[in-house]
Formats: sequence, structure tokens, C-alpha cells
Amino acid sequence: MIEGRRLVVPLCWLSLLLAATLGMGQLEGLFRVIEPDSRQVIYDRADFLTLLGRHLSVVGVAAVLAILIGVGAAIAVTRERGRDFLPLVSQLASMGQTFPPVAVLALAVPVLGFGTLPIIVALLLYGLLPIVRNTLAGILGIDPSVREAARGMGMSSGQILRQVELPLAAPVILAGIRTSVTINIATAAIGATVGASNLGDPIISGIVNGNTAYVIQGALLIGLLAISVDSLFSRLPSPGGR
Repeated sequence: MIEGRRLVVPLCWLSLLLAATLGMGQLEGLFRVIEPDSRQVIYDRADFLTLLGRHLSVVGVAAVLAILIGVGAAIAVTRERGRDFLPLVSQLASMGQTFPPVAVLALAVPVLGFGTLPIIVALLLYGLLPIVRNTLAGILGIDPSVREAARGMGMSSGQILRQVELPLAAPVILAGIRTSVTINIATAAIGATVGASNLGDPIISGIVNGNTAYVIQGALLIGLLAISVDSLFSRLPSPGGR
């Protein structure tokens, strides 16, 4: 019963997202007020549900790669053999987010071509910092006496990592993943400029054609998607929690 209540708010946002995605055409009258001089006010070059699926796919692939690389790198540099590389990993992750995604696309397109791959690379680099930073903070913030107690119980280094460090650091790591994914949901829209079809399509098309209605439609769906995903993350139970 309690678990069901935790999902009420995320389900409401998801329902609103789905309703807006499937029912955008029913709002033509409203968008006609915004763009009275435009012949067409509802974006129809691609189905909104299809665009939503593509948007989720790109963000999802980038998020999985960022989690694997970010958490893995952070764990590696908190081990005895990798501590010398800790400053380097932190700096590289910071550079990835401070480097504008548009610049990453400009550099990636000549090598990778137009399409989905360049935006995945850009989102991967842009999403690493929160994950690396929070994983480091979570693991390094564990009281050393906890590790000593685990060693005293005869645990190996691998067991301490899996059974002690990661569970204790999990809430902090999850917060970093939540930040990374939420930011990248909005950032993924720029993929439309290099042929990666997603919810950025109506925004870019609206800017190019001077159609504010298109821009609002894309922005509305991206905003609802970001809120829905963030709401789901906020309702995830903490490890060891009830």
C-alpha cells in the first residue's frame, strides 16, 4: 500500500506526458491563438509518440554508458592501486561537462557522421561529471572504521566493495545519476540539429520557420518527460530502506 502511494505522483506526471503526446492534435485551437498567421500549428513531420521513443532511447543509451564508465572509473580510483589517478579522473569528468555539447557535436559529426551517434557521445561526456563526482563523494565519505570492521570480519576487498561500500554510497550515487539523466533529457534536443530525430525536432523546426507553436510543443513534452523521470527517481526506495 505504501509502495503504491509512492508512485502516485510519478504516475500522474507520466499520464500527463502520455496524454500530451497522444492528444497534441486536439490542442490545435489553443496553438492557433499563439500562431494565428501560420498555416499549420501542429507539428506533423513525425508522430510525437515516435519522437518520444527516440528521445528516451538516446538518453537511455547515453545514461547506461555514463553510469558504467562513471561509476567504474570512480571505483577504480578509490582503490589503493588507482588513487594516483583520482585527480585526473575528476578533472576529465569536469572538462566533459564544461565543454559545450554543441562543440562536441561539431567535432563528432565529421568523424561519426550525422545521426544518433554524435549526440550519444555528447550526452555521455556531459553526463559523466555528476555520476563521477557523486560516486567519489559517496565512497570516500564512508567512515574508515566501517571498512576496518568489515576487514575484521574476514571480508575480502571485493566483498567490502559490494556488500559495504556500494550499499552505503548508493543514495549519493543515485542522486548523481538522477541529475545526469534529467539534464541530458533537455540537452538531447540539440541532437535534432545533426539529424538525430527526437523531441528536439519541433523545437528546431519552429526556430527555423518562426513557428512558436512548434517550439512550445517540443518544449512542453521535454519538460514533462524530465519531470516524470525526476519524479520516478525521487520515489526510488533507498537501499536498506523500508
